[in-house]
Amino acid sequence: MKIKYLLIALFAIHCSLFTPMSAQDKKLFTLEDLNFGGTNYANLRPQNMWLTWWGEKLIETDVEECKVIDTKTGKKKRLFTLDDINKWAGSNDDRYVRHLMNATFPYPDKPIVAVGNRKAFVLIDFEQKKIVWQDSISGQQANDWNPISRATAWVEDHQLYVADGNGVKHQISKDGSREIVYGQSVHRNEFGINKGTFWSPKGNLLAFYRMDQNMVTDYPQVDIFPRTARYEPDKYPMAGMTSHKVTVGVFDVKTGKTIYLQAGDPTDRYFTNIAWSPDEKTIYMFELNRKQNDCRLVSYDAATGKKIAELYRETSDKYVEPQNPIQFLPWDSTKFVMQSQKDGYNHLYLFDINGKELKQITSGKWVVMDLVGFNTKKKSILYTSNEIHPTNSNLWTVEVKSGERHLLGQGIGVIQSAQSSATGQRVALKFSSYNKPRVIDVINTNSWAKVTNLLEAGDPWKDYQQPIYTNGYITAADGKTDLYFRMVKPHDFDPNKKYPTVVYVYGGPHAHNVDASWHYASRSWETYMAQKGYIVFILDNRGSENRGRDFEQATFHQLGQIEMQDQMKGVEYLSKQPYVDMNRLGVHGWSFGGFMTISLMTNYPDVFKVGVAGGPVIDWKWYEVMYGERYMGTPQDNPEGYAKCSLISKAKNLKGKLQIITGYNDNTVVPQHCLSFLDACVKAGTQPDFFAYPGEEHNMRGHASVHLHERITQYFEDYLK
Repeated sequence: MKIKYLLIALFAIHCSLFTPMSAQDKKLFTLEDLNFGGTNYANLRPQNMWLTWWGEKLIETDVEECKVIDTKTGKKKRLFTLDDINKWAGSNDDRYVRHLMNATFPYPDKPIVAVGNRKAFVLIDFEQKKIVWQDSISGQQANDWNPISRATAWVEDHQLYVADGNGVKHQISKDGSREIVYGQSVHRNEFGINKGTFWSPKGNLLAFYRMDQNMVTDYPQVDIFPRTARYEPDKYPMAGMTSHKVTVGVFDVKTGKTIYLQAGDPTDRYFTNIAWSPDEKTIYMFELNRKQNDCRLVSYDAATGKKIAELYRETSDKYVEPQNPIQFLPWDSTKFVMQSQKDGYNHLYLFDINGKELKQITSGKWVVMDLVGFNTKKKSILYTSNEIHPTNSNLWTVEVKSGERHLLGQGIGVIQSAQSSATGQRVALKFSSYNKPRVIDVINTNSWAKVTNLLEAGDPWKDYQQPIYTNGYITAADGKTDLYFRMVKPHDFDPNKKYPTVVYVYGGPHAHNVDASWHYASRSWETYMAQKGYIVFILDNRGSENRGRDFEQATFHQLGQIEMQDQMKGVEYLSKQPYVDMNRLGVHGWSFGGFMTISLMTNYPDVFKVGVAGGPVIDWKWYEVMYGERYMGTPQDNPEGYAKCSLISKAKNLKGKLQIITGYNDNTVVPQHCLSFLDACVKAGTQPDFFAYPGEEHNMRGHASVHLHERITQYFEDYLK
């Protein structure tokens, strides 16, 4: 049975089992209820539990207490309370530690909990009821801490520091500045990078990034809040322009010496996914050329920085995009697991330390989404994938030697998190399905049939008037590829009426909008719009994530073009639905979705009546090097592609009502995009509307997000309804 018909049937059963209360008995949503910046948002989120592992013991870390959970029965037993912790810490301030939700248990075989606040980080033995260690960084929150050596690395006033477990402080850098950046993310957080320091397994050595961005052009951001606006430039390397240079250093805590990996000239190269060998002697990292079509896994001597070997090389006529470091088998330090989509889908491969590929561990026309951990007893790998269906993600185990695989857990919906115990024999699994906001199970990975349910959250919206959520699929513009959509309809939907309809779009790489989670992953704003009498339609076009290499790379060198073709197939589908008023069709999106919104408004000006574009890319030559060049090349090498995708020349085509919104200090899609399009509209005589949020960056933070979504809604209310 096709997923479309299966899900529709399940939805019908769900509705028949749970007859809604009459409309007059139900509350109406406000954005204070629905938006993450709203005053009542926290009360309408699904029930949750905060969990961590202490070896093989599962711990619930709540605000006021930590409890041990019996993984066979689900029963809980108090371990200690917040008052206990503050008492044992010897604090006169009852709020020394304010809550226990971030408590961790770094030693599987010791009764020690790690807790902290913004000024201190301590280890408390909760059997001896006393502090057994605390950091020596006065007023500085621990940034990167190693539990074995208890050494801490942090950045302060642009300089990188390390304090060893005894509190001896080392200043690693002296030339740190806005131009010379130490110990922080580089390459603008692309290639899976989200940090800049990397401890060796035992914490004796620290690998770190050093980024020289002296040569990178400043983008002139301005802080308007002082009486005289203050210039606050941001280093922003645009596509085709000079980029920064990165090197990787290694600091030895015992000797106090630093060496740098001898990787050669760093000009126009990317270093990413740094990993350590279990014996701390070798560092591994993926190295990419600037075109991002030649990727190499290289090993280095951690003591001298000398290159040891190139272990693996992958090339492409489009791009190669490493996202994950290699991981060594816990039971065999001579073998590691590498992720690659070289066969068209992201899968797991086994290599030896000499770079010989021993086997492909997983295969199929589906995507491995995450390597969760290893079961050291079964010598198996725990991973998540969308093998069951492209809109699902589920937990699996595969034995490395035999390749035998098993589905773990219920095998439905979408995983929100999967936390492995120390030996990987159990996993705490949080997931959601289309009609279940959150389910938390403990899975025995030795015997995959053993599941202990800890929580099945009720519907937090049960007292509210809810819209109707459905999903299905259509065929892409290529005539063969399935594309999945979500449709949100008013609670009192009448198929005999015609409704104004808004297409919500993102469409870019590394993101998707539709899956089999609660309400099919519907955004809360869609609920708000449905409550106001709109239908909202969301389609994941080619170019979005989790469908394999060719699906995503179909947009190469022509961003927005294939995506628009697929979105217009969605519009074609809408035109065949008698309840959709095609004379009242709108479109909205943010970031890449803002780019898509204006693309659709100006390429199909007679189709879309109203659009709201947030933080839109207007011309890819103004976007940053790493992301922009991966998909578009450089303006010098791909002038036709850049010209085709630019919206500057499309400003004259605008017919409908278009509101453009930006954060005034957007450092991702810089304001030059919006302002240049406005200038083009002035010259063309077209009339968009414009709104800027002072002090905000690419996404509105806090309560400003409530204001933003009310503004978006009101624009459709004014011009579409």
